Amino acid sequence: MLLSYVDESFAAGVYWIGALMVPDAVAIPLSEALDQVVTDAVKAYGVPVDAELHGYDIFHGRKAWRGVPPRARIAVYRAAMAAIGAQDEVAIILRGVKREQLNKRYTYPRPAHEVVLSHVLERIDGYAASREEYALVIADEVHDQATHRADLDRYRVAGTGGYRSRKLTRIVDTLHFAPSHASRLVQAVDLVTFLFQRLEIPGTDPRAAAVTEQLWALVEPRRYHSHRWNPMAHPH
Repeated sequence: MLLSYVDESFAAGVYWIGALMVPDAVAIPLSEALDQVVTDAVKAYGVPVDAELHGYDIFHGRKAWRGVPPRARIAVYRAAMAAIGAQDEVAIILRGVKREQLNKRYTYPRPAHEVVLSHVLERIDGYAASREEYALVIADEVHDQATHRADLDRYRVAGTGGYRSRKLTRIVDTLHFAPSHASRLVQAVDLVTFLFQRLEIPGTDPRAAAVTEQLWALVEPRRYHSHRWNPMAHPH
């Protein structure tokens, strides 16, 4: 079974959703490794014991990471990305859509979250099929959870629609939603998705861009698929 953790991020006009696909046997070791990252940060920097690994908060020194020096926060982020990247069987999927172009192309555009989630589910399903596995999808909590569950039911019967329409046959049960504070692996996909979307933000300070690239390099070998869809230019 592939446990597929899903989270969203938005910047520079692009709505992103990332998926971190974790074989069931890897879930506990990876969770424990991320627990250790926080334990080390508690000892070294005095962050609260219940601190969450959130990309935005660590990068910008918010919430539990307020007052932690930048180099220390980068070290924490590096340790977390190294823990994720060290797991050979982990796979990363990243899908984005340009929101302005989505609204220009369609008179009645589907919400960006719905569009991108359908693309992510297509890729999860395809990856699971290629591995002769099944996937269980666990997402960070969002609004309209019932709608997204109903969409999954429809995709199983009628396909996802669009250029790559696919009937989803490898995703089991329904979509599960978990609060990030309760799951290190939901936090892990948040870290990955936030960092990836930063790679494309225009006008980023060169030093910050270099740090982003160095951190991303730790998980780059785990990237299975990524694509930013421009609805005015290309099929998805």
